[in-house]
Amino acid sequence: MSEKPENPDLQKLVDLVARLRAPDGCPWDREQTLPDVRAYLLEEAHELAGAIDGGDWDELAEELGDMLFQAAFIGRLAEEAGAFRLSQVIDRVHRKMVERHPHVFGDETLADADAVRQAWERRKLQKEPKRESLFSGVPTSLPALLGAYRLTQKAAGVGFDWPDAAPVLDKAEEEIEELREALAKGEKDAVREEVGDLLFTVANLARKLEVDPEAALAGTNRKFRQRFAKIEEGLAAQGKTAAEATLEEMDALWEAAKGEG
Repeated sequence: MSEKPENPDLQKLVDLVARLRAPDGCPWDREQTLPDVRAYLLEEAHELAGAIDGGDWDELAEELGDMLFQAAFIGRLAEEAGAFRLSQVIDRVHRKMVERHPHVFGDETLADADAVRQAWERRKLQKEPKRESLFSGVPTSLPALLGAYRLTQKAAGVGFDWPDAAPVLDKAEEEIEELREALAKGEKDAVREEVGDLLFTVANLARKLEVDPEAALAGTNRKFRQRFAKIEEGLAAQGKTAAEATLEEMDALWEAAKGEG
Protein backbone atom coordinates (compact mmCIF):
# COMPACT_ATOMS: atom_id res chain seq x y z
CA MET A 1 0.00 0.00 0.00
CA SER A 2 1.31 3.43 -0.87
CA GLU A 3 -0.94 5.76 1.10
CA LYS A 4 0.63 8.13 3.62
CA PRO A 5 0.58 6.53 7.11
CA GLU A 6 -2.04 7.96 9.45
CA ASN A 7 -3.16 7.35 12.98
CA PRO A 8 -6.00 4.81 12.83
CA ASP A 9 -9.33 6.55 13.34
CA LEU A 10 -12.33 4.27 13.76
CA GLN A 11 -14.46 7.33 14.34
CA LYS A 12 -14.45 7.86 10.56
CA LEU A 13 -16.26 4.56 10.12
CA VAL A 14 -18.58 5.24 13.06
CA ASP A 15 -19.58 8.58 11.51
CA LEU A 16 -19.96 6.98 8.09
CA VAL A 17 -22.34 4.32 9.36
CA ALA A 18 -24.32 6.92 11.30
CA ARG A 19 -24.74 8.87 8.07
CA LEU A 20 -25.81 5.78 6.15
CA ARG A 21 -28.36 4.93 8.85
CA ALA A 22 -29.71 8.49 9.08
CA PRO A 23 -33.30 9.24 7.94
CA ASP A 24 -31.92 10.78 4.74
CA GLY A 25 -29.23 8.11 4.37
CA CYS A 26 -29.27 4.82 2.48
CA PRO A 27 -32.64 2.99 2.48
CA TRP A 28 -30.89 -0.40 2.31
CA ASP A 29 -28.52 0.34 5.21
CA ARG A 30 -31.40 1.65 7.32
CA GLU A 31 -33.23 -1.67 6.91
CA GLN A 32 -30.36 -3.82 8.15
CA THR A 33 -30.78 -5.58 11.50
CA LEU A 34 -28.36 -7.47 13.73
CA PRO A 35 -29.33 -10.88 12.25
CA ASP A 36 -28.77 -9.43 8.76
CA VAL A 37 -25.32 -8.19 9.70
CA ARG A 38 -24.38 -11.59 11.15
CA ALA A 39 -24.36 -13.16 7.68
CA TYR A 40 -22.18 -10.38 6.25
CA LEU A 41 -19.84 -10.58 9.24
CA LEU A 42 -19.28 -14.32 8.67
CA GLU A 43 -18.73 -13.76 4.96
CA GLU A 44 -16.20 -11.00 5.59
CA ALA A 45 -14.43 -13.10 8.23
CA HIS A 46 -13.98 -15.93 5.74
CA GLU A 47 -12.76 -13.51 3.07
CA LEU A 48 -10.27 -12.06 5.55
CA ALA A 49 -9.09 -15.58 6.45
CA GLY A 50 -8.70 -16.32 2.75
CA ALA A 51 -6.59 -13.19 2.30
CA ILE A 52 -4.37 -14.31 5.19
CA ASP A 53 -3.97 -17.73 3.56
CA GLY A 54 -3.13 -16.07 0.23
CA GLY A 55 -0.43 -13.89 1.76
CA ASP A 56 -1.42 -10.84 -0.30
CA TRP A 57 -1.04 -7.74 1.89
CA ASP A 58 -3.12 -5.51 -0.39
CA GLU A 59 -5.99 -8.00 -0.37
CA LEU A 60 -5.58 -8.39 3.38
CA ALA A 61 -5.85 -4.62 3.86
CA GLU A 62 -9.03 -4.57 1.76
CA GLU A 63 -10.68 -7.40 3.69
CA LEU A 64 -9.57 -6.04 7.07
CA GLY A 65 -11.23 -2.75 6.15
CA ASP A 66 -14.45 -4.59 5.35
CA MET A 67 -14.32 -6.31 8.74
CA LEU A 68 -13.79 -3.00 10.53
CA PHE A 69 -16.79 -1.59 8.68
CA GLN A 70 -18.91 -4.49 9.92
CA ALA A 71 -17.70 -3.82 13.47
CA ALA A 72 -18.66 -0.16 13.13
CA PHE A 73 -22.06 -1.13 11.73
CA ILE A 74 -22.76 -3.48 14.65
CA GLY A 75 -21.62 -0.76 17.03
CA ARG A 76 -24.11 1.64 15.46
CA LEU A 77 -26.96 -0.85 15.78
CA ALA A 78 -26.08 -1.32 19.45
CA GLU A 79 -25.99 2.45 20.04
CA GLU A 80 -29.39 2.87 18.37
CA ALA A 81 -30.75 0.13 20.65
CA GLY A 82 -29.33 1.90 23.72
CA ALA A 83 -27.06 -1.09 24.49
CA PHE A 84 -23.56 0.37 24.17
CA ARG A 85 -21.31 2.57 22.06
CA LEU A 86 -18.34 1.31 20.07
CA SER A 87 -16.05 3.56 22.12
CA GLN A 88 -17.14 1.66 25.23
CA VAL A 89 -16.34 -1.64 23.55
CA ILE A 90 -12.85 -0.41 22.64
CA ASP A 91 -12.25 0.86 26.19
CA ARG A 92 -13.43 -2.47 27.61
CA VAL A 93 -11.21 -4.65 25.44
CA HIS A 94 -8.25 -2.33 25.99
CA ARG A 95 -8.68 -2.60 29.75
CA LYS A 96 -9.09 -6.38 29.54
CA MET A 97 -5.93 -6.85 27.46
CA VAL A 98 -3.88 -4.72 29.85
CA GLU A 99 -5.19 -6.72 32.82
CA ARG A 100 -4.34 -10.00 31.09
CA HIS A 101 -0.77 -8.93 30.35
CA PRO A 102 0.64 -8.17 33.82
CA HIS A 103 4.01 -9.48 32.59
CA VAL A 104 4.04 -6.47 30.23
CA PHE A 105 2.15 -3.80 32.17
CA GLY A 106 2.77 -5.03 35.73
CA ASP A 107 5.24 -6.85 37.95
CA GLU A 108 4.53 -10.46 36.96
CA THR A 109 7.32 -12.46 35.32
CA LEU A 110 6.57 -15.28 32.89
CA ALA A 111 9.34 -17.40 31.40
CA ASP A 112 8.01 -18.14 27.94
CA ALA A 113 4.99 -18.29 25.65
CA ASP A 114 3.70 -21.50 27.25
CA ALA A 115 3.72 -19.86 30.66
CA VAL A 116 1.87 -16.88 29.20
CA ARG A 117 -0.82 -19.14 27.70
CA GLN A 118 -1.34 -20.99 30.97
CA ALA A 119 -1.49 -17.76 32.97
CA TRP A 120 -3.96 -16.36 30.42
CA GLU A 121 -6.42 -19.24 30.90
CA ARG A 122 -6.14 -19.13 34.70
CA ARG A 123 -6.67 -15.39 34.70
CA LYS A 124 -9.76 -15.70 32.49
CA LEU A 125 -11.29 -18.19 34.93
CA GLN A 126 -10.57 -15.84 37.83
CA LYS A 127 -11.96 -12.79 36.05
CA GLU A 128 -15.03 -14.55 34.67
CA PRO A 129 -16.50 -16.56 37.57
CA LYS A 130 -19.86 -16.80 35.81
CA ARG A 131 -18.38 -19.16 33.23
CA GLU A 132 -19.79 -22.64 33.79
CA SER A 133 -16.79 -24.29 32.15
CA LEU A 134 -13.29 -23.62 30.91
CA PHE A 135 -14.70 -24.27 27.45
CA SER A 136 -17.59 -21.81 27.67
CA GLY A 137 -15.62 -19.35 25.58
CA VAL A 138 -15.22 -21.80 22.68
CA PRO A 139 -18.25 -21.40 20.40
CA THR A 140 -19.87 -24.67 19.35
CA SER A 141 -20.36 -23.03 15.93
CA LEU A 142 -16.61 -23.02 15.23
CA PRO A 143 -15.40 -25.26 12.40
CA ALA A 144 -14.82 -28.63 14.09
CA LEU A 145 -11.06 -28.80 13.44
CA LEU A 146 -10.53 -25.30 14.81
CA GLY A 147 -12.80 -26.16 17.74
CA ALA A 148 -10.65 -29.19 18.63
CA TYR A 149 -7.53 -27.01 18.45
CA ARG A 150 -9.00 -24.37 20.77
CA LEU A 151 -10.41 -26.93 23.24
CA THR A 152 -7.02 -28.59 23.64
CA GLN A 153 -5.34 -25.18 23.89
CA LYS A 154 -7.61 -24.23 26.76
CA ALA A 155 -7.16 -27.59 28.53
CA ALA A 156 -3.40 -27.23 28.19
CA GLY A 157 -3.68 -23.75 29.66
CA VAL A 158 -4.66 -25.25 33.03
CA GLY A 159 -2.11 -28.06 32.84
CA PHE A 160 -4.23 -30.83 31.27
CA ASP A 161 -1.81 -31.71 28.49
CA TRP A 162 0.64 -34.22 27.08
CA PRO A 163 4.31 -33.60 27.98
CA ASP A 164 5.35 -33.33 24.32
CA ALA A 165 4.32 -34.35 20.81
CA ALA A 166 5.66 -37.93 20.89
CA PRO A 167 2.87 -39.49 23.01
CA VAL A 168 0.24 -37.61 20.98
CA LEU A 169 1.69 -39.18 17.83
CA ASP A 170 1.46 -42.57 19.57
CA LYS A 171 -2.15 -41.75 20.40
CA ALA A 172 -2.85 -40.99 16.72
CA GLU A 173 -1.43 -44.38 15.75
CA GLU A 174 -3.62 -45.98 18.42
CA GLU A 175 -6.68 -44.23 16.98
CA ILE A 176 -5.79 -45.44 13.48
CA GLU A 177 -5.64 -49.02 14.78
CA GLU A 178 -9.02 -48.62 16.49
CA LEU A 179 -10.40 -47.29 13.21
CA ARG A 180 -9.07 -50.35 11.40
CA GLU A 181 -10.82 -52.59 13.94
CA ALA A 182 -14.10 -50.74 13.53
CA LEU A 183 -13.82 -51.03 9.74
CA ALA A 184 -13.11 -54.76 9.99
CA LYS A 185 -16.26 -55.23 12.08
CA GLY A 186 -18.34 -53.15 9.67
CA GLU A 187 -19.68 -51.01 12.51
CA LYS A 188 -20.69 -47.74 10.83
CA ASP A 189 -21.34 -45.81 14.05
CA ALA A 190 -18.05 -46.97 15.52
CA VAL A 191 -16.22 -45.96 12.33
CA ARG A 192 -17.73 -42.48 12.57
CA GLU A 193 -16.67 -42.19 16.22
CA GLU A 194 -13.13 -43.41 15.55
CA VAL A 195 -12.71 -41.01 12.63
CA GLY A 196 -13.74 -38.21 14.98
CA ASP A 197 -11.28 -39.39 17.63
CA LEU A 198 -8.51 -39.51 15.04
CA LEU A 199 -9.23 -36.00 13.75
CA PHE A 200 -9.33 -34.65 17.32
CA THR A 201 -6.00 -36.28 18.09
CA VAL A 202 -4.43 -34.91 14.91
CA ALA A 203 -5.63 -31.42 15.85
CA ASN A 204 -4.05 -31.88 19.26
CA LEU A 205 -0.83 -33.16 17.67
CA ALA A 206 -0.73 -30.08 15.44
CA ARG A 207 -1.03 -27.89 18.55
CA LYS A 208 1.88 -29.67 20.21
CA LEU A 209 3.91 -29.12 17.02
CA GLU A 210 2.94 -25.42 17.10
CA VAL A 211 0.99 -25.76 13.85
CA ASP A 212 -2.47 -24.28 13.37
CA PRO A 213 -4.36 -27.30 11.95
CA GLU A 214 -7.04 -25.15 10.33
CA ALA A 215 -4.43 -23.10 8.48
CA ALA A 216 -2.43 -26.22 7.60
CA LEU A 217 -5.51 -27.91 6.15
CA ALA A 218 -6.47 -24.72 4.31
CA GLY A 219 -3.02 -24.76 2.71
CA THR A 220 -3.44 -28.38 1.65
CA ASN A 221 -6.90 -27.63 0.26
CA ARG A 222 -5.42 -24.76 -1.74
CA LYS A 223 -2.65 -27.02 -3.03
CA PHE A 224 -5.21 -29.67 -4.06
CA ARG A 225 -7.26 -27.04 -5.92
CA GLN A 226 -4.17 -25.83 -7.78
CA ARG A 227 -3.04 -29.31 -8.75
CA PHE A 228 -6.49 -30.41 -9.85
CA ALA A 229 -6.74 -27.24 -11.92
CA LYS A 230 -3.59 -28.46 -13.71
CA ILE A 231 -5.37 -31.75 -14.40
CA GLU A 232 -8.31 -29.88 -15.88
CA GLU A 233 -5.99 -27.72 -18.00
CA GLY A 234 -4.19 -30.79 -19.31
CA LEU A 235 -7.45 -32.55 -20.12
CA ALA A 236 -8.84 -29.43 -21.79
CA ALA A 237 -5.77 -29.39 -24.06
CA GLN A 238 -6.80 -32.92 -25.10
CA GLY A 239 -10.39 -31.86 -25.66
CA LYS A 240 -11.65 -33.67 -22.58
CA THR A 241 -13.25 -32.88 -19.22
CA ALA A 242 -12.54 -34.61 -15.93
CA ALA A 243 -15.81 -36.52 -16.26
CA GLU A 244 -14.60 -37.97 -19.59
CA ALA A 245 -11.07 -38.89 -18.52
CA THR A 246 -9.84 -42.17 -17.08
CA LEU A 247 -8.28 -42.43 -13.65
CA GLU A 248 -4.96 -43.30 -15.30
CA GLU A 249 -5.04 -40.11 -17.37
CA MET A 250 -5.82 -37.97 -14.35
CA ASP A 251 -3.16 -39.71 -12.26
CA ALA A 252 -0.53 -38.97 -14.91
CA LEU A 253 -1.48 -35.29 -14.98
CA TRP A 254 -1.57 -35.23 -11.16
CA GLU A 255 2.00 -36.54 -10.93
CA ALA A 256 3.09 -33.94 -13.46
CA ALA A 257 1.43 -31.21 -11.40
CA LYS A 258 3.17 -32.49 -8.25
CA GLY A 259 6.48 -32.24 -10.07
CA GLU A 260 5.83 -28.57 -10.72
CA GLY A 261 5.51 -27.90 -6.99
